[in-house]
Order: sequence, then C-alpha cells, then structure tokens
Amino acid sequence: MDKQDFDRVISTAIGREIEANEFYADASAKTKDPVLKQTFSKLAGEEMGHMELLEKFRADPGMPFKIDAPKADLKVAEATELPRLSTSMKPADALALAMKKEQQAMEFYRGLSIASSDAGLKTTFDNLANMELGHKNRLETLFVDIGYPEAF
Repeated sequence: MDKQDFDRVISTAIGREIEANEFYADASAKTKDPVLKQTFSKLAGEEMGHMELLEKFRADPGMPFKIDAPKADLKVAEATELPRLSTSMKPADALALAMKKEQQAMEFYRGLSIASSDAGLKTTFDNLANMELGHKNRLETLFVDIGYPEAF
C-alpha cells in the first residue's frame, strides 16, 4: 500500500469517526431519557477516541493496530428497520438507530476490505470493521435488554 492510498483510507476513516461523534453528540442532546443521554454521550467520546487512535496510526503506520472481532455477531441490527432521529424517540428506537449506524459503518469497511487487493489495506479495513462491530454488538445487547426486557 503506498502512502497516498494509506492517507486516503485513514482520512476517510477519521471522517467517519467524526461523523459518528457528531451523530451521537446530537442524539445525546436530543433525547430526554437519561440512560440514552449517557449512552450516546459515552459513544460520542469513544468515537473521538477512535479518531485519535486513527490519527496516531496515520502518524506512525508501523504502530500496532489490531482490533479483534467480537466473539459473536447478534445480527439484531440487520433485522431492525432504521428509525428517524427525533426528540421523542423511545429508548428502543434510539438504540435501533444507533446500532443501524454502526452496522452501516461495519458494512462499509467490510466492503472496502473485500474490494481491496492490497493486503495492508485489507487488514486496515478489517480492523476498522471490527471496531464498528464491537459498538454494534454493545448496542444490540442494550437494545435487546430495553426492547425485550422479558428476555433474560
């Protein structure tokens, strides 16, 4: 992978992390539910942490950058429709929106990995997809706990 390709990939990933941070910060500001407000605020902070990690990786491409995939993918997001963000969202709908956003990000990076013939880019995309899958799984677990409280 040449420097230009690497910079382009990392810049795209950083941009997506900034967008995710803005989405979660906006969702946190719009929701009235205190648990969701805290969850979205925490996710906004984690997205900024991802952006900072990617900035460090861009500055030092030799830096170890490996994110393991979670043990399982619940695939709840794939079976859920994408709701619209609103100030009156129910907690389950807000979590559904967030997990769908993480699913889209994961699929974006998986698609780039599949399309890439460069082993270095493929590894980078796989790591980025794993990062998004981790968020997706955490949100899916919260969604199941809130959306289906009778399940235990």
